[in-house]
Amino acid sequence: MITQILNAKDSIQQAASLIKRGELVVFPTETVYGLGANAFDENAVKKIFKAKGRPQDNPLIVHISDIGQVALLAREIPAEFYSLAEKFMPGPLTVILKKSDKVPYAVTAGGETVGIRMPDNKWARELIAASFPLAAPSANRSKHVSPTTALHVYEDLNGEIPLILDGGDCRVGIESTVLDLTSELPTVLRPGAVTSDMLLEILGEVCVGGKVIKVAKSPGMKYTHYAPTVETVCAENIVRAVAYYDLVADRGGKPVLVARDIYRDTVGDRAIISLGITAEDYARNIYNALRVAEKEYDCIIIEKLQGKGIAESVMNRVEKAAGGKLV
Repeated sequence: MITQILNAKDSIQQAASLIKRGELVVFPTETVYGLGANAFDENAVKKIFKAKGRPQDNPLIVHISDIGQVALLAREIPAEFYSLAEKFMPGPLTVILKKSDKVPYAVTAGGETVGIRMPDNKWARELIAASFPLAAPSANRSKHVSPTTALHVYEDLNGEIPLILDGGDCRVGIESTVLDLTSELPTVLRPGAVTSDMLLEILGEVCVGGKVIKVAKSPGMKYTHYAPTVETVCAENIVRAVAYYDLVADRGGKPVLVARDIYRDTVGDRAIISLGITAEDYARNIYNALRVAEKEYDCIIIEKLQGKGIAESVMNRVEKAAGGKLV
């Protein structure tokens, strides 16, 4: 299969035609690029798992273009959903609701709940409006670093998909927050740019974290995610990062530091890939930095970001990328 990369602005109708024929299309969002199929077409959805090499017991998020489409996807819509939608949709929030009979079990990994979000990206919403709600995980090879550019997708899925819509770099850079509204208390299953403090303003009470479940309700809970192909560790602070760098280098390795610019003086002439300055910069740049690093180095040492909110969310991804290894 030949994989095309086309400008999203000029290719929505071509992409919608592919979706209507049961094919896959990669589309940009503000978080990461998504690998989309008609959420109501079970055979099309199954192609997502094949293209990614994704386990079929890992559910998918359904992306919508307007709030009215939720009624097609969910059989129970609590009032809290509409309060959240008014504040955070479109945006990087996925809400778990009880699925309707229209949603095939291939989307939900056999479960009775479905994740729903409205991306804050014009081209994504135009594609959905021109076709169907789209079941879509991140458009990368399963367990690899998530894609924040069209080129990242091409590197992972060339030959597996017909079309990538290029909408430029993703603005947020980490996956959406996932909030379960089917639990006794609203529960954050995956942190993201919509933080627990932001949710508390709407809901008043939020459970952060989740209990162990047999059927995963959210993507990114059961499997290692966001992992580079080389050794990756997280450093408690920049002093430890530099010390580990020197240890690897002394053993003949080729390490690189992935850190913010504020540490350049401490790093000296050691190899470094910049994550910018702020926590928002860090979140936006981390996936691209990991992809660049794994091509040129054999050990990646990532700065641990301190703080609450977006810092906690991005560290959730970094800890998974490092397999929990802290130095």
